[in-house]
Amino acid sequence: MITEKTYINALSIEQAHSEAEKCTTGFRYIAGGTDVIVNKFQGNDNADCLIDLSEISELKQVVTKENNIEIGALVRLDDLKNYKVITDNFPSLLEAANSVASPVIRKTATIGGNLLCENRCVFYNQSEWWRESAGHCLKCNGNVCIASGGNKNCFAKFVSDTAVVLISMSASIEVFDNNTISIIPIEEIYSGDGITPLKLSKTAIVNSIHIPLNNEYKSVFKKLRQRETLEFSSMSTAVTIDKTGKLKIVLGAVHAKPIIFNGNVADDFNEILNAIISNTRIVENDVYSRSYRKEMITVFLQRSFKELSLLK
Repeated sequence: MITEKTYINALSIEQAHSEAEKCTTGFRYIAGGTDVIVNKFQGNDNADCLIDLSEISELKQVVTKENNIEIGALVRLDDLKNYKVITDNFPSLLEAANSVASPVIRKTATIGGNLLCENRCVFYNQSEWWRESAGHCLKCNGNVCIASGGNKNCFAKFVSDTAVVLISMSASIEVFDNNTISIIPIEEIYSGDGITPLKLSKTAIVNSIHIPLNNEYKSVFKKLRQRETLEFSSMSTAVTIDKTGKLKIVLGAVHAKPIIFNGNVADDFNEILNAIISNTRIVENDVYSRSYRKEMITVFLQRSFKELSLLK
């Protein structure tokens, strides 16, 4: 079911923001549409207005400024491989981008859209008749989390693959809102609330992603899913070290927001593992069981540490 009544093709960031402020009954920005349109078909998004950003050329550029690379939010996932500065410096970002959905979808899906994709749960991302039969959960105006049985917290999982890698490399986003531009670390935009997973205001527009260029990052990305294409993440990990020995580990799909560990290469692996697992909030909301996903955290991190020569 698609219920939008108004479609606006914005030609500038300022126009898109202005139109958003006029949409008092609800709106969605749309670019690739690979997440928004599916949610509308399922009846999980009933915004009356779609504001299309796909014609805003300044959001499609990849440039190097000072010590950062700036990737426009509308750069398509499939196009990342065409930029030598990305292939040379951030191969793990390419790997994460190439793990998203299928080749056809990656030719439409944008990196900004992947950062902002809606949290998912097997009890929520279904058709309307399915949800009515199973019972409405907290994320669709019910009174209980079907996955956990609780009535206070929604544990719909954070599933962005590119965000896991970008956060591990301390990347930031440039955001336009209320005629002001802000630079925000990516990890700070996620709330940990499965119902409202983003801290950004509804009218905010992500202009670009900024990644430091001179830190000589070495990263390993891994993703757990049933099939190599189409599937959203059941669990993902990114382990990154820089030239100073700083270590940053990020996990996705084990909580309503990314799980982050900051340390250095000399830290004890078992202590790192215990610290990370203690902060996860895995519930039975995935095709894989809670116990299996938890077990695979250890497997992925052991493999990643070995690939980075941090563990024998």
